[in-house]
Amino acid sequence: MTRFLRRALRGLALAAACLALWPVAQAGNNYTQTRNPIVLVHGLFGFDTILGVDYFYGIPQALRQGGAQVYVAQVSADNSTEVRGEQLLAQVKTILALTGAQKVNLIGHSHGGPTVRYVAGVAPQLVASITSVAGPNRGTRLVDVILGLAPHGSVQEKVVTGAMSALTGLVNLGTGNKNLPQNHVAALESLSTAGSLRFNQRFNAGVPTSGCGDGAELVDGVRYYSWTGNKPSTNLLDPSDAMLTATSLLFSEPNDGQVPVCSSRLGKTIGTYAHNHFDEVNQVLGLRGLFSPDPVVLYREHAHRLQAQGL
Repeated sequence: MTRFLRRALRGLALAAACLALWPVAQAGNNYTQTRNPIVLVHGLFGFDTILGVDYFYGIPQALRQGGAQVYVAQVSADNSTEVRGEQLLAQVKTILALTGAQKVNLIGHSHGGPTVRYVAGVAPQLVASITSVAGPNRGTRLVDVILGLAPHGSVQEKVVTGAMSALTGLVNLGTGNKNLPQNHVAALESLSTAGSLRFNQRFNAGVPTSGCGDGAELVDGVRYYSWTGNKPSTNLLDPSDAMLTATSLLFSEPNDGQVPVCSSRLGKTIGTYAHNHFDEVNQVLGLRGLFSPDPVVLYREHAHRLQAQGL
């Protein structure tokens, strides 16, 4: 073996050791320790933890390892943005009372995006930042199609709401939480293009005025961020990929299987990644594309971003 080759191999071994130690070093140097607590908010049919599995799979633990205070909200799995928002607002006030903090950093996935925006709209003094992960901030054609095929009062609507009720029942059973109100029609209307437009007329902070660009990053003292995915199918072993691939066919624009990329834009866009709608919260059970970014790392990097902003 030549001297050059030996040196090259030693260099590779040293680099591998440094990479292996990098997450440990980050965890030990308060990499994710933000000034204000982080609150994660689930989307439609979501939950905090079900049968021991987190909705944000592995994400709260990774953020806490780096020093962050992290809370996972539990709001109605299936209701209007306003109802979910009021539930979240009550939990935010409880978190602030428990921690002594003045504000929170809210991160919402899917319907969690408009939900956290509601809190910032009615109580901006309690919010340091809003982050929307694949939030349908200007609605989604998927819901528009459902409402078009199942108009109000029709037999089809009863079939759709019956299926939604069954799914919500399973979520409630798995979480042991049966007390939160559910309203299937209100949930769909909130996520439709028309419903989102009405919502944005009241709460437009961070929403781009047109096209697919960024919105205002700082509004009423609250910073706004967003990111999303644009690849409905990412891993053949993931049971959710088939459904997301099918629903993606309803769109004529880039999407993650449920939400168009442009609709997800809010405030400063962090990135658009090779993720589908479930990859964005590290589901199902961490399965994702072989070369796609690790969702857990994205959340850790974002917490560090908030830390750098003094949030």
